[in-house]
Amino acid sequence: MLNGVLEVCVDSYESAEAAVRGGATRLELCSNLVIGGTTPGMHLFQKIKTNLPIPVNVLIRPRFGDFLYTDSEFQIISEDVKAFHQMGADGVVVGCLDPEGDLDMERMMILREMAGDGTMTLHRAFDLCRDPHQALREAERIGIDTILTSGQKNHCMDGRNLLKELIRESADRVHILVGSGVTPEVINCLTDEIGARYFHMSGKKIIDSGMKYRKEQVNMGMPGMSEYEIYRTDEEQVRRARKIMNQKCGEIR
Repeated sequence: MLNGVLEVCVDSYESAEAAVRGGATRLELCSNLVIGGTTPGMHLFQKIKTNLPIPVNVLIRPRFGDFLYTDSEFQIISEDVKAFHQMGADGVVVGCLDPEGDLDMERMMILREMAGDGTMTLHRAFDLCRDPHQALREAERIGIDTILTSGQKNHCMDGRNLLKELIRESADRVHILVGSGVTPEVINCLTDEIGARYFHMSGKKIIDSGMKYRKEQVNMGMPGMSEYEIYRTDEEQVRRARKIMNQKCGEIR
C-alpha cells in the first residue's frame, strides 16, 4: 500500500521539471491545461519520459467539453491509449460517459484492454456521473486503479463529504485521487478531516511573456485570455505540498 501520492498535472517540459524538483511523485501529462487538459503531443511525452525520473500518466482527451464521444473520437482515444502505452507511459487517464450520465462500460472496458499492464485513472468525467457510488463500483469491476475527483463539486473542499464517503467505500481498492483546487493548505486539511492520501494538483503560477513587442488587442483564443501570460507549475508550491504530505502520511515516494 502506498503512503500517498502527490501527482502534479503539467502541460510543458518546464512545468514537468519544476514539479520534479518540487517533489512530485507522479506526473499527469496533458496539453491545454487552461481548458482542463487535452491529449499531449507524443514528442513532449518522449522528452519528459526520457529525461525525468518519475512515473508519467498521460491524459487522453481529444477535445474540450463533455465526455460523450462520437465513434470517430473514440477510435482516436483508443488508438492514443494503445500508442502511449507502447511508448512507455506508466498509465493513462481516460473517461467515457453514456447519454444518461453513467460510465460507458463497453468503451471503458475496451480502453482498459488497450492500456495493457499500465495503470488506468478515471478522470473527472466521474464528477459528471449521475451516481458516483455506482460509478465507483463499476470502475472497480473494470479494473481501474484510480479515480480523479473533486467530490462532484467545482472545488474539492466543497466536495469533501462525498470524497470521505468514496475513500471509505473504496477501501483503497481504487485510489481516490483528490483534485480541483488542491493547494498545500487543502492537503493539510483533507489529510486530517477525511483521511485523503492521494492528491492531484497543478500548482500553477502565471509568468509574464518575454515578448517586448506586444499587440494586446489581438486575441488568438478565448476572449479575455492574454497571449502574454504563460501558466507554469510553481516549484515552491509543490515543495510545500510534498513537505505536508511527508508529515501527514509518512515519507511518500
